[in-house]
Amino acid sequence: MDALQRLLIQEACRELVLRAAERADAHDPTGLAALFLPDGVLRRPGGGALVGRAAIEQAYAQRPSTRITRHLVTNTLVEVASATEASARSRVMLWAGSTDDADGPQGRPLRGPQLVGEFADRFTLSAEGWRFASRDASFVLAAHWGP
Repeated sequence: MDALQRLLIQEACRELVLRAAERADAHDPTGLAALFLPDGVLRRPGGGALVGRAAIEQAYAQRPSTRITRHLVTNTLVEVASATEASARSRVMLWAGSTDDADGPQGRPLRGPQLVGEFADRFTLSAEGWRFASRDASFVLAAHWGP
Protein backbone atom coordinates (compact mmCIF):
# COMPACT_ATOMS: atom_id res chain seq x y z
CA MET A 1 0.00 0.00 0.00
CA ASP A 2 1.40 3.39 -0.93
CA ALA A 3 1.36 6.54 1.19
CA LEU A 4 -1.53 8.12 -0.75
CA GLN A 5 -3.76 5.08 -0.27
CA ARG A 6 -2.93 5.07 3.46
CA LEU A 7 -3.80 8.79 3.75
CA LEU A 8 -7.11 8.29 1.91
CA ILE A 9 -8.08 5.47 4.27
CA GLN A 10 -7.14 7.53 7.32
CA GLU A 11 -9.19 10.48 6.10
CA ALA A 12 -12.22 8.31 5.29
CA CYS A 13 -12.13 6.79 8.78
CA ARG A 14 -11.72 10.18 10.49
CA GLU A 15 -14.70 11.46 8.53
CA LEU A 16 -16.75 8.45 9.65
CA VAL A 17 -15.94 9.26 13.30
CA LEU A 18 -17.10 12.87 12.79
CA ARG A 19 -20.24 11.84 10.92
CA ALA A 20 -21.24 9.56 13.80
CA ALA A 21 -20.99 12.48 16.24
CA GLU A 22 -22.93 14.76 13.89
CA ARG A 23 -25.73 12.21 13.41
CA ALA A 24 -25.99 11.49 17.14
CA ASP A 25 -26.23 15.23 17.89
CA ALA A 26 -28.78 15.73 15.08
CA HIS A 27 -31.13 13.06 16.51
CA ASP A 28 -30.69 10.96 13.36
CA PRO A 29 -30.76 7.35 14.62
CA THR A 30 -31.26 5.93 11.13
CA GLY A 31 -28.29 7.86 9.77
CA LEU A 32 -26.13 6.86 12.74
CA ALA A 33 -27.00 3.18 12.38
CA ALA A 34 -26.21 3.30 8.64
CA LEU A 35 -22.58 4.15 9.48
CA PHE A 36 -22.18 0.64 10.93
CA LEU A 37 -21.88 -2.66 9.13
CA PRO A 38 -25.19 -4.58 9.13
CA ASP A 39 -23.80 -6.69 12.01
CA GLY A 40 -21.76 -3.85 13.56
CA VAL A 41 -21.45 -3.58 17.33
CA LEU A 42 -21.74 -0.46 19.49
CA ARG A 43 -20.82 -0.69 23.15
CA ARG A 44 -21.90 2.35 25.15
CA PRO A 45 -20.70 3.19 28.66
CA GLY A 46 -22.78 1.40 31.26
CA GLY A 47 -24.85 -0.47 28.72
CA GLY A 48 -24.82 -3.75 26.91
CA ALA A 49 -23.66 -4.20 23.36
CA LEU A 50 -25.96 -3.03 20.59
CA VAL A 51 -25.54 -5.55 17.78
CA GLY A 52 -26.71 -4.67 14.30
CA ARG A 53 -28.15 -1.57 12.70
CA ALA A 54 -31.69 -2.18 13.96
CA ALA A 55 -30.55 -2.36 17.61
CA ILE A 56 -28.44 0.79 17.24
CA GLU A 57 -31.25 2.69 15.55
CA GLN A 58 -33.82 1.57 18.13
CA ALA A 59 -31.62 2.56 21.08
CA TYR A 60 -30.92 6.04 19.71
CA ALA A 61 -34.54 6.57 18.65
CA GLN A 62 -35.52 6.23 22.33
CA ARG A 63 -33.51 9.28 23.34
CA PRO A 64 -35.78 12.11 24.53
CA SER A 65 -36.50 14.57 21.71
CA THR A 66 -35.80 17.44 24.13
CA ARG A 67 -32.24 16.29 24.83
CA ILE A 68 -29.52 18.39 23.21
CA THR A 69 -26.05 16.88 22.88
CA ARG A 70 -22.83 18.12 21.39
CA HIS A 71 -19.87 15.81 20.90
CA LEU A 72 -16.45 17.36 20.42
CA VAL A 73 -14.27 14.62 18.93
CA THR A 74 -10.53 15.14 18.68
CA ASN A 75 -7.14 13.41 18.60
CA THR A 76 -8.41 10.72 16.26
CA LEU A 77 -5.46 8.50 15.46
CA VAL A 78 -6.19 6.03 12.67
CA GLU A 79 -4.08 2.90 12.25
CA VAL A 80 -4.40 1.25 8.85
CA ALA A 81 -4.11 -2.53 8.99
CA SER A 82 -4.84 -3.24 5.31
CA ALA A 83 -6.71 -1.87 2.32
CA THR A 84 -9.98 -3.02 3.96
CA GLU A 85 -9.35 -2.84 7.74
CA ALA A 86 -8.41 0.01 10.08
CA SER A 87 -8.85 1.09 13.68
CA ALA A 88 -8.82 4.37 15.57
CA ARG A 89 -8.79 5.89 19.04
CA SER A 90 -10.42 9.25 19.62
CA ARG A 91 -10.99 11.54 22.58
CA VAL A 92 -14.49 12.91 23.04
CA MET A 93 -16.11 15.58 25.16
CA LEU A 94 -19.87 15.37 25.58
CA TRP A 95 -22.08 18.24 26.68
CA ALA A 96 -25.83 17.92 27.22
CA GLY A 97 -28.76 20.23 27.74
CA SER A 98 -32.49 20.37 27.14
CA THR A 99 -34.84 22.28 24.88
CA ASP A 100 -37.08 22.52 27.96
CA ASP A 101 -34.73 25.28 29.17
CA ALA A 102 -35.01 28.80 27.78
CA ASP A 103 -32.56 29.66 25.01
CA GLY A 104 -30.65 32.81 25.95
CA PRO A 105 -27.86 34.85 24.39
CA GLN A 106 -25.33 32.28 25.68
CA GLY A 107 -27.46 29.27 24.79
CA ARG A 108 -29.16 26.93 27.23
CA PRO A 109 -27.75 25.77 30.57
CA LEU A 110 -25.79 22.55 30.73
CA ARG A 111 -27.58 19.60 32.32
CA GLY A 112 -26.10 16.56 33.98
CA PRO A 113 -22.47 15.59 33.95
CA GLN A 114 -20.27 16.89 31.19
CA LEU A 115 -18.08 14.00 30.14
CA VAL A 116 -14.65 13.26 28.75
CA GLY A 117 -14.35 9.89 27.11
CA GLU A 118 -12.81 7.77 24.41
CA PHE A 119 -13.89 5.89 21.32
CA ALA A 120 -12.07 2.74 20.24
CA ASP A 121 -13.24 2.01 16.71
CA ARG A 122 -12.68 -0.75 14.17
CA PHE A 123 -13.52 -0.04 10.53
CA THR A 124 -14.12 -2.26 7.53
CA LEU A 125 -14.37 -1.29 3.88
CA SER A 126 -17.71 -2.63 2.64
CA ALA A 127 -19.71 -2.31 -0.59
CA GLU A 128 -21.24 0.82 1.03
CA GLY A 129 -17.83 2.32 1.79
CA TRP A 130 -16.00 2.48 5.12
CA ARG A 131 -18.23 1.46 8.05
CA PHE A 132 -17.84 0.81 11.75
CA ALA A 133 -17.34 -2.88 12.49
CA SER A 134 -17.35 -1.95 16.17
CA ARG A 135 -17.21 1.00 18.51
CA ASP A 136 -16.36 0.83 22.19
CA ALA A 137 -17.22 4.08 23.97
CA SER A 138 -16.02 4.79 27.50
CA PHE A 139 -15.99 7.71 29.92
CA VAL A 140 -12.85 8.77 31.75
CA LEU A 141 -13.84 11.99 33.56
CA ALA A 142 -17.04 13.77 34.57
CA ALA A 143 -17.84 17.31 35.71
CA HIS A 144 -21.28 18.03 37.17
CA TRP A 145 -23.16 21.19 36.19
CA GLY A 146 -26.67 22.43 36.69
CA PRO A 147 -29.71 20.42 37.79
